[in-house]
Amino acid sequence: MRAAAWWLIPALALAPALAAAHTAQPGLADSLPAPGAWSFEPWVVGLLLLAMAGYALGTWRVWRRAGRGRGVQPRQLAAFVLGWLALAAALLSPLDALGAWLFSAHMVQHELLMVVAAPLLVIGRPLAAWAWAFSPAARPALRAAIRSRPIAATWRLLTAPLAAWALHALALWLWHVPRLFDAALHSEAIHVLQHASFLASALLFWWAALGGDQRVPGPWAIVLLLTTMLHTSVLGALLTFAATPWYSGYAATTASLGLTPLDDQQIGGLVMWVPGGLAYLVAGLALALQWFGDRPQRPHVASLHSRYR
Repeated sequence: MRAAAWWLIPALALAPALAAAHTAQPGLADSLPAPGAWSFEPWVVGLLLLAMAGYALGTWRVWRRAGRGRGVQPRQLAAFVLGWLALAAALLSPLDALGAWLFSAHMVQHELLMVVAAPLLVIGRPLAAWAWAFSPAARPALRAAIRSRPIAATWRLLTAPLAAWALHALALWLWHVPRLFDAALHSEAIHVLQHASFLASALLFWWAALGGDQRVPGPWAIVLLLTTMLHTSVLGALLTFAATPWYSGYAATTASLGLTPLDDQQIGGLVMWVPGGLAYLVAGLALALQWFGDRPQRPHVASLHSRYR
């Protein structure tokens, strides 16, 4: 089964759940959830449980047949669980309700999705586990569908390094345009699209950056991460040093929590600038250390050099 295309399943399945929490319209304080409230939308919880149950069932079946630790490594299992917990924290914890009141909390939620949950899920490699969660009778038809020319071609296009980088950058910058961000705050449908864009583009980006399909050489992965760190930090700095608030949707809610809209925006900008940018930097440096440390043992380096000599 073509493993890469399996990422279409979690991306499409979880995308609507990512926006379910903010069904109320920010700026209308009477309709907002209490800042400390937990969110337990049934279909959000259901999709999260389905993702975990599929991973657990598939892992159990693989280990029962091949032996414990084979097919799904313990470190991959740990990464997936941590990524799943990050999703749950972003979608179910009081952070979700607070994001309807404060831009800064909303930024923390976005960063959890893009620079914590997404890379951990990619590292977790749940594709094989999810494949084994399907019944044996269903696997051949699913394998044939995933290997079909339209799906395979679309996947190759979306996971090309430059395309994945551009889609992630586009999602970050486009959805922080004030008019679009405010529109997402006041429309559930647009908010679904916003969060779906963040999750899907982050999964594609981290898949390419971490070499999920083994088509990205180490140096290019480092370039993807460091340039993303750069433009993310620029956006965070613009938010931090803006002279006036960008987003009118929080004008009526921040004061009730003791902040001005500009203070709130500056804190949110710092969240994107420092911890958000740092996540890409740390990943890039880690890959650089791995690349230079393992370079003599990497047989595909010589083939790449000979190909372009």
